[in-house]
Amino acid sequence: MVYGQKHMKGFFAKAQASLYLAIACGLFGFAISPVLASDPPPDGAPASVSVRVYLTEGVVPLDDPLASAWDSAAESEFNLSPQVHWPDRIQETTVKSVKVRGLHDGQAIAILVEYQDPTEDPADAAALEFMVGDQKAHFAHGQEMLLVEGGPVNIWYWKNEVGKATDMSAKGFKTLRPQDQQDVAAKGVWQDGTWKIVFSRPLQTGDEHDIQINPGNWASVAFAMWDGKLVDGAVKEKGSQKAVSSWWNIRAEPAPDNSIFLYVILGLLVAAAFEFVLVRKLRKGQAV
Repeated sequence: MVYGQKHMKGFFAKAQASLYLAIACGLFGFAISPVLASDPPPDGAPASVSVRVYLTEGVVPLDDPLASAWDSAAESEFNLSPQVHWPDRIQETTVKSVKVRGLHDGQAIAILVEYQDPTEDPADAAALEFMVGDQKAHFAHGQEMLLVEGGPVNIWYWKNEVGKATDMSAKGFKTLRPQDQQDVAAKGVWQDGTWKIVFSRPLQTGDEHDIQINPGNWASVAFAMWDGKLVDGAVKEKGSQKAVSSWWNIRAEPAPDNSIFLYVILGLLVAAAFEFVLVRKLRKGQAV
């Protein structure tokens, strides 16, 4: 009898341990679920050197640079410098850096760029550039450079006086052309010396000249800004006279993988079944 009691206690202790372990796994799963769901980092976290396009269940602000939804997306900031690869050049540009945020809902993507410009001018402009395909391209319109072959790029261009975006392609200097199929939209708002411009487009367009954005995959992006202020009767920055960045990384976040919850639930069911069998045995007074 004493032997049976000892075994019952040991068996019961093992069952409890299994149940506690399953519960702990469940709590662990819930604890890491925000990470799996790709929530933004906490406030104060350092900005990334890549653009993180967050997946949202809400409405993507495709045409609203001032929407509160942008507050849920952490920004990344990139330094800009004068374009020096192609004449005409300028030695100093107005825009020194650009802050970038991104949101998508699995169907459409919106990218917000924000930068300082003391004056609002008709010729103010901004652009996003993407590398298309697997062939490496230089950020200067995909121009062939030393150790870098030429490759196609997709450019989303916005100009204040036009008030909308132009979907463009290039493969080297003097090859920039508007595409036959226009997929990009944009809207800009200038307030208190700051431009906020949102570019939007479907993730997939079916156009071979476009960057096709696949959630979970990395792509290359570069930025360009023009200050259209009139100086001595001429536009300060136009054409190749602009502030530019080199290539940076961009990634639209995939849908969260919640498969871990299946294992957690399975563990809980196994532990519960184990406990149920043990309780029935104890109630029937069976030896274990």
